[in-house]
Amino acid sequence: MSNLLEGKTALVLGVANKWSLAYAIAQAFRREGASLILTYQGERLKKPVEDLATELGASRVFECDVTRDEDLARLSELGRLDAVVHSIAFANREDLDRPFVETSRAGFALALEVSAYSMVAVARAAAPLMSEGGAMITLTYLGSSRVLTNYNVMGVAKASLEAAVRYLASELGPRKIRVNAISAGPVKTASARGIKDFSKILSAVAERAPFRRNTDPAEVADAAVFLASDLGRGVTGDVMFVDAGFHIMGL
Repeated sequence: MSNLLEGKTALVLGVANKWSLAYAIAQAFRREGASLILTYQGERLKKPVEDLATELGASRVFECDVTRDEDLARLSELGRLDAVVHSIAFANREDLDRPFVETSRAGFALALEVSAYSMVAVARAAAPLMSEGGAMITLTYLGSSRVLTNYNVMGVAKASLEAAVRYLASELGPRKIRVNAISAGPVKTASARGIKDFSKILSAVAERAPFRRNTDPAEVADAAVFLASDLGRGVTGDVMFVDAGFHIMGL
């Protein structure tokens, strides 16, 4: 690959550490020539993200809590955008540890707000900056359409996120803005470790996926490059699986 994103500016939300998929995507975008803008949530993450931004050569870092409209309004200060990566999800640990039927009302609302509605809010704020069109990409998981043990309310949130992708793709298509999701296989990220018995999921996927291995974050990142570049200009409203083929398998 060579400079597939040259001259493009990409906003990446969700870079928390070097193990996050957002970080892998930011790395690949920078490799392909994109100018990067990164966000962080809260003072605790400010310094770590600033350090990662320096390493990645990002042009700007700013605070953005997707549950705060005033933070999202500040996106208008960024100027032209060509790509937006939404890699944000959250659910209370107790709602992942207990049976889904026992999900609290507040926990359900929080998971849906942070993991699904935030994509709508980010798209609304970023679309006016994509005056020449562009690409919006979010990250989802197989638990959106299949029951996966201990994924619980996050599976419902991801299902909502995927539906939002389709509606956003329809509405923003006339503005030449493509909206897609990447359904990545399980990867050892900090957030994934919050899922009970996650190591068993990794083992099961490596045993049964057609490639007989787990997903490499770099594979997810390269798929994001495709979707953000002109190579993906004909793709919108889709969920692209990058999971070593696991999603095709039955018992």
